[in-house]
Order: sequence, then structure tokens, then C-alpha cells
Amino acid sequence: MRSNVEETPDYCAVEFAMEILGGRWKLAILKQLVPGTLRFGELRRTLPGITQRMLTRQLRELEGDGLVTRTVHREVPPRVDYTLTEVGRSLDAITEQLDDWGRWYKEAVRQGGSPAA
Repeated sequence: MRSNVEETPDYCAVEFAMEILGGRWKLAILKQLVPGTLRFGELRRTLPGITQRMLTRQLRELEGDGLVTRTVHREVPPRVDYTLTEVGRSLDAITEQLDDWGRWYKEAVRQGGSPAA
């Protein structure tokens, strides 16, 4: 269960952020939504390793935390769109930096076997 913001000591800010953003998929989902609104199916295609159930779960958590807005269009067949909120947009630079770092790390390991060298 997630900690209450008011009850979280200041020294635990990173830990609290990881409670909200942690896991394999949340930051990847946020990164995919940076360019704009995506439908559920479009979002799932951009993340080929995620299951429908996991994507639904992660999107619900992101929506509950105020990072993503879910819009249901009353049409047949139903259409659901996901968009970053202003709070979600505040993570743009962080997701970009993590993406850059991940690419660097992957290349460093590929080149030399260990980035610590």
C-alpha cells in the first residue's frame, strides 16, 4: 500500500517517488505519452512486452496518482484515450534523461562488457 504524502518524511522523497513511478512499465508508459494522446491499443503496440492486464493496471495507478487522464468516448466500438496531465508532463525531462542513460549504459555494456571499467 502506498504511503500517505503527508506522512512521508522529507528524507524519503526518492523512496516516495519510486512508490509512484516504480516498476517495469510506468516510466515507459509515461515516455510513450509525451508526444501526445494515445488510444489503449496504440499504447499497447508501443510496448510489445506488456500484457493487456498489466497495461490496464499500470494505467489505473498512473491515473489514480494524477499523472494520466483517461477519456472514454461513448461510441461503438468504445474508444479510450490516455493523455499526460500537467503533473505527468513535469516528468518529461526525467524520462528523457533516463532514456538517454539507458541507451548509454546498454551501449557501454555492449562495447566493453562492464561500464564500471
